[in-house]
Amino acid sequence: MEIRKKIEYNEELSLIPQAAKSTGSLGRNIKEIGDEIRTVYMVDRDRIIHSKSFRRLKHKTQVYIKTWGDHYRTRLTHTLEVAQIGKTIGKGIGLNEDLIEAIALGHDIGHVAFAHNGEEVLNELLPNGFKHNVNSVRVLTKIERQGKGLNLTPEVIDGILNHSGFSKNNKKAFTLEGQVVKYSDKIAYVNHDIDDSIRAGLLKKQDIPSYILDILGNTHGERIDTLVKDCVYTTINNIKNGKIEVSLSESIEKALRELRDFMFAYVYKGSILKEERDKAKFVLRQVYEYYLKYPQKMPEFYKTVVEKEGLHQGVADYIAGMSDDYCLLLFNSIYVPKIVIY
Repeated sequence: MEIRKKIEYNEELSLIPQAAKSTGSLGRNIKEIGDEIRTVYMVDRDRIIHSKSFRRLKHKTQVYIKTWGDHYRTRLTHTLEVAQIGKTIGKGIGLNEDLIEAIALGHDIGHVAFAHNGEEVLNELLPNGFKHNVNSVRVLTKIERQGKGLNLTPEVIDGILNHSGFSKNNKKAFTLEGQVVKYSDKIAYVNHDIDDSIRAGLLKKQDIPSYILDILGNTHGERIDTLVKDCVYTTINNIKNGKIEVSLSESIEKALRELRDFMFAYVYKGSILKEERDKAKFVLRQVYEYYLKYPQKMPEFYKTVVEKEGLHQGVADYIAGMSDDYCLLLFNSIYVPKIVIY
């Protein structure tokens, strides 16, 4: 226990009073003996990174469906960029980097194949709708380890649940570390999706409103640098003035929101990718409908979910866990005729 206690002691010395210290965790649902070396948040981070659902992120789409180029982001590389941006912001403020990393690594584990297109399909088909942040929590608490879950701390679960959305009405994570991940997610995807869109020839830098670039920066690196530094200094100032929350300054946040709105209108929801989005939605819808009709053909674990929580939930869990490649493979095996040689 000496090593872990040394790490916990160092947290007390180096982190700001408002940070989530490992010793102050609300604890796990199922009590465990503490690790000899790792703090509770280090354990959570490791459980997430060694999970099957984390490994599947490498074959889940970020924005561009089934890209063969080596340099396009996937859901996994996005997750790593969020974690790194978050840790830099956290270190600058004086927060718990291990908690930030655990939240960041788990924040998108509940995403469906084919990016937000898959999420939209399941949201339409499921009686109670579908949100990837809620599903991320479900995967980590009820699906992983054949239904046992990873027994993560409430601080990690809350950060994952509340990372999504950018409305001022959205609920904030109760830790500053969770709030950091929410901003890090937006900083990461808006900027790397611009980078990928330019690489794909679907966006030119001159398409982006120039006043936004004047505020945030002309290059990928400049924009991230601007946003990270502003988040650090603004949050430090907030805390100094008794406002215990992570934020950007008003002008920088306005520019980030407008850049995000531009990307939604031009790329995420725009006409340039509509045909591919529609194809992806068609594939996912057909696979979903097939297993809704033939649930007995799903793996045993998901058939158990059907028995306990209903048909739609069992099928949704199976579909939501699929990578793009696996979903396409199933679609082909179900609907594409085989060549038979007599």
